[in-house]
Amino acid sequence: MKLASVNNKQGMEMVQVAILIAIAIALGLVFKSQIGAFVNKVFGDLLGSSF
Repeated sequence: MKLASVNNKQGMEMVQVAILIAIAIALGLVFKSQIGAFVNKVFGDLLGSSF
């Protein structure tokens, strides 16, 4: 009986990880242009600065 409990917990953890990955992908798709503009600005500023 204990083995079934361990497998059930691992299955639930996998479902939680899958849901978090799906949420991250969805947010990335929704904010794709804003994220791209932010990354371009940051790298542009880094490359344009003189240390």
